[in-house]
Amino acid sequence: MAINPIVKQFDITEEELQKQVESALGGIETSRMGELYNKSVQDFELDSILNGKVVNILNDDVIVDVGYKSEGVIPLEQFENPQGVKEGDRIEVLLESVEDDSGMIALSKKKADRIRGWERVISTYKEGDVVKGKVTRKIKGGLLLEIGVPVFLPASQISIRRSGDIAEFIGQEIECKIIKIDESRMNIVVSRRKLIEEKREAQKRDLLQDIEVGQIRKGIVKNITDFGAFVDLGGIDGLLHITDMSWGRITHPSEVLTIDSEVEIKVLKVDKEKERISLGLKQKSESPWANIETKFPVGSKIRGKVVNVLSYGAFVQLEEGVEGLVHISEMSWTKRINHPSQVVSIGDMIEVVVLEIKKDKQEISLGMKQVDVNPWTQVEQKYPPGATVKGKVRNLTNYGAFVEIEDGIDGLLHVADMSWTRKVVHPSEVVKKGDEIEAIVLNVDQERKRIALGTKQLQQDPWTGPIPEKYRVGELASGEVTKITNFGVFVKLEEDLEGLLHISELADKKVGSPEEVVKVGQRVDVKIIKVAPENRKIGLSLKDVTGEDLIEREDRRIQKEREEARRAAREAALEREAGGGEIEEEQ
Repeated sequence: MAINPIVKQFDITEEELQKQVESALGGIETSRMGELYNKSVQDFELDSILNGKVVNILNDDVIVDVGYKSEGVIPLEQFENPQGVKEGDRIEVLLESVEDDSGMIALSKKKADRIRGWERVISTYKEGDVVKGKVTRKIKGGLLLEIGVPVFLPASQISIRRSGDIAEFIGQEIECKIIKIDESRMNIVVSRRKLIEEKREAQKRDLLQDIEVGQIRKGIVKNITDFGAFVDLGGIDGLLHITDMSWGRITHPSEVLTIDSEVEIKVLKVDKEKERISLGLKQKSESPWANIETKFPVGSKIRGKVVNVLSYGAFVQLEEGVEGLVHISEMSWTKRINHPSQVVSIGDMIEVVVLEIKKDKQEISLGMKQVDVNPWTQVEQKYPPGATVKGKVRNLTNYGAFVEIEDGIDGLLHVADMSWTRKVVHPSEVVKKGDEIEAIVLNVDQERKRIALGTKQLQQDPWTGPIPEKYRVGELASGEVTKITNFGVFVKLEEDLEGLLHISELADKKVGSPEEVVKVGQRVDVKIIKVAPENRKIGLSLKDVTGEDLIEREDRRIQKEREEARRAAREAALEREAGGGEIEEEQ
């Protein structure tokens, strides 16, 4: 078989190869190579940091020689700058295990870097020192900050105020204070909040020395609530109450301010002991109430905008920062208003009259009805006592009925003025809601805005003539028992006219109860024993009625019927005679 020329060129004898190896080993016998090799690696301990050399880079793995009988493999991702790794680089690595399943040793550059970093940090810093680092990522309970080694920043220690999403700090470089070092666990806890608090404490001391009432200062809005805003003045938060934000009306501080915005404010009050500061925004300009009497004198008529409507009235803005109240009672002279929303709505432009100004309380009383003439000043002229009016029953009460004479003008028809003879217990016995009725004006009280009406006054008072003439003492009358009480019986003599039959007048003997003698609905013959027009009462007696009285009354009745019959006959005869005469004239 022919020998390759190249092989033939470098082909040497076994003796020559032995000599070259011995020369390379510096005279060391080859039989001692194993012993010397093992001795060279016997000092390698697990979890120790070794110096290594990058001998190769295969894809994402870096092959490192640390002087052991086999190399180690480190993932490229463990290097801070993977693109900059090259063969020949000297690095420190941590020996994790000797000869794994693949026959190589397990190395970690990441762990070696962490240990070296920890040693540098421990030798450089102690608890209480200020460190600066970059936030790398968010973990459970807080953030990781890189200061050479990753340290823990709890969420509660990030700021003096609660943060929305702590992830917004990722990528930022921040300063913190070391509050705990646990060497055994290689753990460091830092606080940004503590550093801020210490800085604010120093700022607070300086601020409290310099701040005075009346100063104009700048601050940052840190929090907004329903009642105001807290402004950071540099060490202390001052309260800017909603009432001190604007001379005008605002419903929420967010209408004026936004969080983290800079604002220029005035110092209103300082309590250095309690470290409380009250601030004002509107006080930077003059109060619109300063010359209020000149701008809006009492009695003046002005236009304003309705800005709020409540159950008791409406607030009207006269200018920015100046509002007046139109009480519900000042909205109309005549209309019955249950709620101001029946008259005005928010946003309406209305005309009002200034009624009163209380400058110290910053209050203005306004009136709407005063813009027009008070119709009650003309009521007495239009409806004098004795005048007959017509109206509609608008409402009923226990004591009477309210009758609308014209729009917004009511008169009261009291139950006592509904009938001359009938005792009206409730007005519904006589009138109904919605009835159109006629009445007499009895009285006009302009000051109290009242008109007294009467319907019985439309007719003659029967007690002044007809009743006393018809019902004379000693005469008999007939009626129906309508009501029985413990003291007697009421007897209906005619429509709306009753007489009282006292229990003592029921019988000659003592009566325990009127029911022993009469019943409701029973018709009785009684004798009139008293007629009192001044008291509008008729007294009756049952025991005084005798047989002769009844015979006499019957005789009078028969005689009366005969007289009426004769009168009717005469009238008929006269009519016939008159008719005959007319016939003769026609012939």
